[in-house]
Amino acid sequence: MLNDFFHWLADTVLALGYPGIVLLMAVESSILPLPSELVMPPAGYLAAKGQMNPWLALAAGTAGSVVGALVNYALAVFVGEPILRRYGKYVLMSERSLDRTEAFFRRHGEISTFVGRLLPVIRHLISIPAGISRMALGRFVGFTALGAGIWCAILTYLGWLIGRHGEEVDAVIGTYVHHTLVSYILPATAVVLAAYVFWRRRQGAPSR
Repeated sequence: MLNDFFHWLADTVLALGYPGIVLLMAVESSILPLPSELVMPPAGYLAAKGQMNPWLALAAGTAGSVVGALVNYALAVFVGEPILRRYGKYVLMSERSLDRTEAFFRRHGEISTFVGRLLPVIRHLISIPAGISRMALGRFVGFTALGAGIWCAILTYLGWLIGRHGEEVDAVIGTYVHHTLVSYILPATAVVLAAYVFWRRRQGAPSR
């Protein structure tokens, strides 16, 4: 069943093309969460089969993530937090999730728009407190693109491994998820944590 579902996803992504990846990842990054795990691994699989360019797929995924994040940012700026809290439940944005995201942003500052792209739930909501606080747009886009690019690259590579080394997805996915976790997600997390520590130390350093 998993094998059939994955190939159906790959066929859908192939039919939609790079614009479709942009659109789907924009939705994933907005207040209408669509798991990126349903978009980027199939794109990586198609790249392994020579049916997509991996770099264009990665660029499309990253661009879509930034577009969706900008939608959330704009909603926070122009609509405001009270309305988002009141009506967010109708688009699966619970007050609890929003509270967690705002607390994360307050605790970690602007770099949370980078770190948050690698965390579930927070990933698609971190743009809202950034908009509420009127974070500088250039910095917001830069941090968002960097974090989203890392996440999209990991998922695309996972799909590429599956496409390169196995046709039966349900038979090989566990192996490659483990490989991707150990070889890429954990090192990427370490890099993100190191960047965060460096950022916090710079923020706390006295100016000369």
